[in-house]
Amino acid sequence: MEFFDSHAHYNDDQFNQDREETITKIFAENVTKITCAGYNIKSSEFAVRLSKQYDFIYATVGISPNDITGVKIEDVNKIAELAQNNKVVAIGEIGLDYYWNKENQEQQKAFFIRQIELADTLNLPIVIHCRDAVMDTLDILKNQINPKQRGIFHCCMLNKELIKEAVKLGFYISFSGNITFKNAKPKEAIEEVPIDKILIETDSPYLTPEPFRSCRNDSRNVKLVANKIAEIKGVSLAEISQLTYQNAKQIYKI
Repeated sequence: MEFFDSHAHYNDDQFNQDREETITKIFAENVTKITCAGYNIKSSEFAVRLSKQYDFIYATVGISPNDITGVKIEDVNKIAELAQNNKVVAIGEIGLDYYWNKENQEQQKAFFIRQIELADTLNLPIVIHCRDAVMDTLDILKNQINPKQRGIFHCCMLNKELIKEAVKLGFYISFSGNITFKNAKPKEAIEEVPIDKILIETDSPYLTPEPFRSCRNDSRNVKLVANKIAEIKGVSLAEISQLTYQNAKQIYKI
């Protein structure tokens, strides 16, 4: 079995002491493709550097809703430059987050829309971060600017109605380690996603799945996410690994 971690952050400072060693171990354990996601200009640059260093790592570039303080809308031009690299497979992570940031909602929307426009210009999918902003996210995607290449709801909220609408719009749904948490109730949400639209991710170094929740996360744990989905869907781990691998390759055009 091979696994594709569709969203991780090896550009995060938590990997500064052992990044190369960790990435080597991950590949040795059959996680043979990873997408390293940017969330601001610096991390996007780092993601691109890692994608050049490792054949099996790809990059996304973007400015997240939690990283727009002190940033000008014109700075999206730098993301456009980074996206010219052939290992960049999407614009993201981008979107709306009203959990951490309630005071700048209009600015968040402006950055989200501008980066969707960029993705359309470059014929790339988008990777969406959505937290406590379901209605505005769907409104933008339905009524203001429907992305040509669609994309992924990353670390998707276990919100059945969000998932239903996102799938109708043609988006892929990516699940991470939070579906394994003891207080999680992922069954209804996961059952809502067609098998050809499911992705798996770790969001490393965050959201470490059970039973390692107190530890730093890395892509080796994507198998635990896949196993939980297999359990809910009533199929084998091997089938989920193959399907999610092919789904990720499809949306990222790899």
